[in-house]
Amino acid sequence: MEILVAKRIHVKYATIISETISSSAQVRGTGIARRTPAYIQKKIESGDAIIALDGDAFAGFCYIEAWGHEKYVAHSGLIVNPTYRGVGLAKKIKTQIFQYTKEKYPNAKIFGITTGLPVMKINYDLGYKPVTFSELTDDPDFWKGCQTCKNYDVLTRTNRTMCLCTGMLYNPNAEHSNGKKNRLQSFKNAFKRIKK
Repeated sequence: MEILVAKRIHVKYATIISETISSSAQVRGTGIARRTPAYIQKKIESGDAIIALDGDAFAGFCYIEAWGHEKYVAHSGLIVNPTYRGVGLAKKIKTQIFQYTKEKYPNAKIFGITTGLPVMKINYDLGYKPVTFSELTDDPDFWKGCQTCKNYDVLTRTNRTMCLCTGMLYNPNAEHSNGKKNRLQSFKNAFKRIKK
């Protein structure tokens, strides 16, 4: 199994990726926004996607979207081919795109909205925290992407304050701040030991 940044040669998988996302939404009965093959192709060509391949067979995919002048970044379209489900591939893809995003967009807050418990757990393990929608991007183009979700009426009725999805956010600035606090506390503890 190979998990890598998708390149132009991977455009041939755009249709199967789009179809897998759509069929997964139907099977699970959950709100997953549909993405056209053309949209998937655009993400691949821009270097904003991770693909998992088993030889030449499509195994999984996820892409990056930047919002609010790259202040916010979202991971979307996380999908695993049904043949490869249940072996931890989603977590490997998500971990790789998370690391890649931190390199490509080092100052961006990384967020996601999902109804899936497995994705919530993966996000939590990576350092995301559950947040209200007000802490996510206010870029209207992001929220337009929810229009193909079957729960879109909930989002519009609440004026984008809530939906059936859970919002999760990774803030790199909070990580640095917590790191400084932890280092300061370690220093204080060491100083106390020296004084004794």
